[in-house]
Amino acid sequence: MSNDVITSEASASAEQSGAHRGIALAFRTTALIEALTWVGLLIGMLFKYVISDNAIGVHVFGPIHGAAFTAYVISTSLAARTFGWSFKLWIVGLIASVPPLATLLFERYVVRRDRLSA
Repeated sequence: MSNDVITSEASASAEQSGAHRGIALAFRTTALIEALTWVGLLIGMLFKYVISDNAIGVHVFGPIHGAAFTAYVISTSLAARTFGWSFKLWIVGLIASVPPLATLLFERYVVRRDRLSA
């Protein structure tokens, strides 16, 4: 094998590894942001419906949480495909976006089981 082929293979492997790290980072980041915006939305709902009838928190955090939710679904789907998750694990990851803070639990689960590496 020539040095050009070896260099090309090493370069492709490094690029793939970098892409995998990027997808893992995107997944972990969106899991955190989705959970934080859920908390913000819940606090906004508390003020709107219980404390003061002031809807500003819902108006602020509603759209932010919607964007975070969408980003989490996309990053979870990319991570599932990239890292070869089973269909069941992928679905559990998607379902984790529904209960408040469950994305953090799911993120910890996949990190501890080394499911964010190729």
